[in-house]
Amino acid sequence: MERRLAEFLRSHCTGGVALAFSGGVDSALLLHALIRLRREKDFPLAAFFFRTPFQTSQESQESLSLATQEGCEYEQIDINPLHLPELRKNPPERCYICKRALFTALVARARERGLGAVMDGTNADDLKQYRPGLRALRELGVLSPLAETGMSKGDVRALARRWGLPCASRPSAPCLATRFEYGAALTPEKLERAARGEEMLHRFFPDEPLRLRAHGELARIELPLHLLPRAAQQAEAISSSLREIGFSYVTLDLEGLRSGSMDIPLKQYPETTHDA
Repeated sequence: MERRLAEFLRSHCTGGVALAFSGGVDSALLLHALIRLRREKDFPLAAFFFRTPFQTSQESQESLSLATQEGCEYEQIDINPLHLPELRKNPPERCYICKRALFTALVARARERGLGAVMDGTNADDLKQYRPGLRALRELGVLSPLAETGMSKGDVRALARRWGLPCASRPSAPCLATRFEYGAALTPEKLERAARGEEMLHRFFPDEPLRLRAHGELARIELPLHLLPRAAQQAEAISSSLREIGFSYVTLDLEGLRSGSMDIPLKQYPETTHDA
């Protein structure tokens, strides 16, 4: 896998690379691979972080820290997809609308900088899930080296550990819009409440993967199944903390943490596939 990834990057990096960089393990591995490649073949490289209402300030700080550690040029693109009326309605194609806006801005910035290739950290597992945003990437000519070389999430984490990357075991952090039911209008206030709710939950479950799914005034907590007994023991404290930020009801999902649980009501998936 490592060799195939290096060969793919080597064949596409000559004109320079603009990397969509979230700071998660996928884009971090890709950045590190590009940095390694630059030791043998010099080319322009810059990492770009989308600063939107869908990302937390912690994600922004972590992405900057990782890029700085790698010694890579880093730039934030400030963009607010909520300005798009069709996106605020939160339709099933939300991810396509959002990715189209974000990567249109990145492609334009890459052209301004003279960077020939635009890349992102989509991995091979993403191709098996409901991710309508992948269509936007294809339309804009964005390259996804991890997916192109067949690297799954497990492969990415394994290679990240072998390379000693600090984010190798970091839980995935999909955008905040995935915490809401399709058709539920998105607002900055709702997104902020979901982010604050998850921040509170992490005080009870440090460094654990979790989601707070918002159904109006009801907060549905998704945790790995082995944590459910612990959550039940702390039910009063957890419920109280979430009510403090405006939720009227708090429930624990007995099916545990599931990627794309908000996609379940969809009758069928479009051609590309789960927001997490």
